[in-house]
Amino acid sequence: MSVAKQIEAILEQASWIRRMFEEGARLKAKHGPENVFDFSLGNPNVPPPAQLRDRLCSVAAASQPSDHGYMANIGYLSVRQSIAPAVSREQAVTVTADEIIMTCGAAGALNVILKAILDPGDEVITPAPYFVEYGFYAGNHGGVLKPVPTLGDFALDVRAIQNAVTPRTKAILVNSPNNPSGQVYSADSLNELAVMLEAESTRLRRNIYLISDEPYRKIVFDAITVPPLFSIYPDSIIATSYSKDLSIPGERIGFLAVNPRAAHKASLLAGMALANRILGFVNAPAFMQRVIQALQGVSVDPAAYQAKRDLLCEGLSAAGYEFVKPKGAFYLFPKAPTADDVAFVSALQEELILTVPGRGFGAPGYFRIAYCVEDATITNALPGFARVMRRFQT
Repeated sequence: MSVAKQIEAILEQASWIRRMFEEGARLKAKHGPENVFDFSLGNPNVPPPAQLRDRLCSVAAASQPSDHGYMANIGYLSVRQSIAPAVSREQAVTVTADEIIMTCGAAGALNVILKAILDPGDEVITPAPYFVEYGFYAGNHGGVLKPVPTLGDFALDVRAIQNAVTPRTKAILVNSPNNPSGQVYSADSLNELAVMLEAESTRLRRNIYLISDEPYRKIVFDAITVPPLFSIYPDSIIATSYSKDLSIPGERIGFLAVNPRAAHKASLLAGMALANRILGFVNAPAFMQRVIQALQGVSVDPAAYQAKRDLLCEGLSAAGYEFVKPKGAFYLFPKAPTADDVAFVSALQEELILTVPGRGFGAPGYFRIAYCVEDATITNALPGFARVMRRFQT
C-alpha cells in the first residue's frame, strides 16, 4: 500500500462508528430511510437554539472584508473575553482571556494540547470505555494511549489509573459526560484522582496533566452537574466545543482552556498557540468565532435528550436489556447478551437497526446506541431490539 504504515494500520482498525454509518447509507438506499433505524452516529438532531439563527444573520449582515482575514492563532481577543467569565463560573476559579485558545472544535483542541505536551513514547491514560479517536489523536503526536477499566457502572476506578501510571505517563484524559456510556464522573472520584495525580507527579518528578474533554458538559439530566476540574487540580486543561450544546458539529468551533494555576502555564499556552498553527488549523473559523461570542450560556434544552433517553431505556428494559442509565450526553451503552458484541450488532443489523460494537470503544461485550434521533426512530426500532434479544436468550 502506498500510504504511510501508521495510516495503513489505522485503516485496518477503522472507526466502527464511521463503518456503521456508511453501512447505514447503503441500507437506506436499499430499503428506504424510513425503514432503517440508524443509531450509529452522535449527530445532534435537536434543532439549534433560535438565538443561533438570529446571531448568524446579524454577524453576516455586519460583515466587513477585514472580518474574514487572519487573526492571532489563539483567536479574537473579544471572543476569548466573552468566554472567560462562563468558564470561570463553570470551573469555580477566575479564568481570563489569556488562558483560552480558540480551536477547530474539541478534536482540534485535543490535538493542539497533545502536540504541545507529548514527547515520542509518552503515555496518555484514559478510562474505558472511551471515544475511539483518542488513540489516533495520541498517535498523531508520538504518544501511546493506555486504556484502563472503569468500575461496573462506568465510574472512575482511581486505583486502576494509579496502577497504570509509569515514568512515561504524561496525561490522564477524561471525558465526562462520557461517550459512549453517558456516565458523569463524580466530584468525589475526581478529587480522589487529583490527590493521586499530585502524589504521582511528585514521586515521578514530572507534571502529569489532567485533560478533560467536555463537549457534552451542558447535556446532563436529572439535575446533575458536571464537577469542575480547575478548582481541584492545578495542572488541568479543558477541551470543548459548541457542537453538542448548540447542535452545530459541522461548524468546527470550540476552545481549550489552561488552568490559571498550571505550573508551566506560559509555556503551555505558547506551545499550544504554536501547535494551532503548525498543525494546519492556523486559527478557529473567524465567522463562527464572532457568532458564538454572543451566545455564551445559550444551549439546546437537555430535556429533549432526556425524554429520548427515557423512551429508549423503558423500551429496552422491558425487552430484557441490561444497562447503566446515562446521566448525560446522548448515548446508551447496554451490555450485549453475548460476549461477541460484533455478532450481536450484526444481528441487530438484520432488523435494520444500526448500533456500534463496544470493542470500538475499548469495551467488548457492550454496544453503543446514539439516541440523538427522532422519537419515531426509537419507537419503531424497539420491536426489532426485542426480537433480537429473544433470539439470544433462547
